[in-house]
Amino acid sequence: MSPFDLKEALLAKHAQHVVLVHFPIALFIIGVTFDLLAHWRKQLNLADAAYYNIAVAALTTLPVIATGLLAWKFQLEWQTLKGVLLLHLVLGAVASAMIWLVWYVHFQARRSPERILPYYCLPIEVLAVAVVTIAGHLGGFLSGVNGPS
Repeated sequence: MSPFDLKEALLAKHAQHVVLVHFPIALFIIGVTFDLLAHWRKQLNLADAAYYNIAVAALTTLPVIATGLLAWKFQLEWQTLKGVLLLHLVLGAVASAMIWLVWYVHFQARRSPERILPYYCLPIEVLAVAVVTIAGHLGGFLSGVNGPS
């Protein structure tokens, strides 16, 4: 396969998931970082940047989940998952749900006149970053990036 063959790259059985997964990870971690900075510096423009990064991160989880399931179908033909692959699937689903939860809390806060996040949002964000990081780390092992696959 040529690295410049766009057709082969786009139609590979699993390549899309491996490529797309970086978008919600990066957007969410940057969004949480902006949110922490917004609380620390009391700047609304950082809070706005956090909201939009988290919103796009939530949206990009949808194609990541879809391509992950397609990779399961095409590469493993829906075999029963076990071990690291099962843990990656579970943590990926939990991470996606937590990203959507964080977005929803931000969305609700922006609708209120005070536009203040509830006190429990930052601990949820930090926990979500940890879950996203662990799920991504396991995915790296599965792809062979972090060690033998």
